[in-house]
Amino acid sequence: MKLKVNAKLDPQFAPLSLVCREMREQTKENGQDIVIAVERNKGYTVTYKTRVFKDGTGHDEENFNFVERMAKALLWVAGGYKIIIAGSDVIGNKIKEAYTDGGLRDFDVRFMERVYEKPFEVIVCSLEDAPKDKSAAAPIGRHLEGCRIGFDAGGSDRKVSAVIDGESVYSEEVVWFPKVNSDPEYHYQGILEAMKTAASHMPRVDAIGVSSAGVYVDNRIMVASLFLKVNDEDFDKKVKNMYLDVAKEIGENIPVEVANDGDVTALAGAMDLNDDSVLGVAMGTSEAGGYVDPQGNITGWLNELAFVPVDFCRDAMVDEWSGDYGCGVKYFSQDGVIKLAPYAGIELDENLSPAEKLKVVQGLMANGDERAAAIYDTIGAYFGYAIAFYTEFYDIKHVLIMGRVTSGNGGTILLERAQEVLDKEFPELAKNIQLHIPDESSRRVGQSVAAASLPEIK
Repeated sequence: MKLKVNAKLDPQFAPLSLVCREMREQTKENGQDIVIAVERNKGYTVTYKTRVFKDGTGHDEENFNFVERMAKALLWVAGGYKIIIAGSDVIGNKIKEAYTDGGLRDFDVRFMERVYEKPFEVIVCSLEDAPKDKSAAAPIGRHLEGCRIGFDAGGSDRKVSAVIDGESVYSEEVVWFPKVNSDPEYHYQGILEAMKTAASHMPRVDAIGVSSAGVYVDNRIMVASLFLKVNDEDFDKKVKNMYLDVAKEIGENIPVEVANDGDVTALAGAMDLNDDSVLGVAMGTSEAGGYVDPQGNITGWLNELAFVPVDFCRDAMVDEWSGDYGCGVKYFSQDGVIKLAPYAGIELDENLSPAEKLKVVQGLMANGDERAAAIYDTIGAYFGYAIAFYTEFYDIKHVLIMGRVTSGNGGTILLERAQEVLDKEFPELAKNIQLHIPDESSRRVGQSVAAASLPEIK
């Protein structure tokens, strides 16, 4: 595979965006259509159509390796407890084998079963029986009228704003420690206190919007790192409905909308840009994503880009949590920086935490160290090819990048190299996609106002 822009420190890098392009080229004459679909709550379905080699032409393994990566990507982009493979029994049955307890994708099965509270399954069917898209995209957000609370739950601080007719009249940031507390009462009281404080700065509360890391289905908390230490029994009893329960204490029948913080960041960016089709990517402890579609809506998709594969190389680094290779978390996070440091000739003290290791590299970058610059150059190449891969699933006009990894000169190099990849390798995308790094102050205020704008006042 020949790259027009090399990943400087990673000569093995095999971008999935190029794999998709090559598969389409190679199967023009000898191919068959295949549809991959994922279904989640309420029957919401997202489909992806592609082409593979015809069954029984000696390419069965090649077909499976490709479709397995695409099914995995679609699953973590859109979310679901059901994968449908239409158009090939051979591939479909191998995918079914992979997505079983103890199978190749055991982690994914268990995660999705927890999120959607349904047993995971893989359906194999003919192309004629392939499902159609069924969307949950709704005009959530951009509602600015009335007196609103916007709450943003972070892992190290919580932010709340009182917003009247789109203007923030009061904001505060309070340091808290949700990830190390096992008693959900700690979280409950912290959230309640924040909302009561915001409410005290307005004549009434008409709506409450929440931005929070994690996975949310129908405003319920399904998986969230904020409650890392809470046991399963307490999670089910006291955490799942926590935002809804707190809202009832503020007032009866107040509309509440809870959204993933990545989606709210993308929404804040869309409001700031006064445009739509925005993909937000945060590169911090992990890789987080959010998306606003061409109609300006939040889709209800998972957008868990940390688990979306971007590198087809079988020798790519494996993520310790999911046990899978080539996924975004090892490319667009502090792990990505740490992974590349030895290849750049930078030795990091093993006794340092990941965040401290990142700071060492950022310190070298600030002093003009070329080795550190090579790390950001490589991540930029990764990212340019990843953006092209993300367009397989998302309609994108704007990409916002943020998070600790993108701060300082490193972020500038990263963005320049990503742009070069688009210009040289994907000129048809470069014409239509703009890359942005939002400034910190607009992002912080924008996030809570965007959160406040989530619910519609009926």
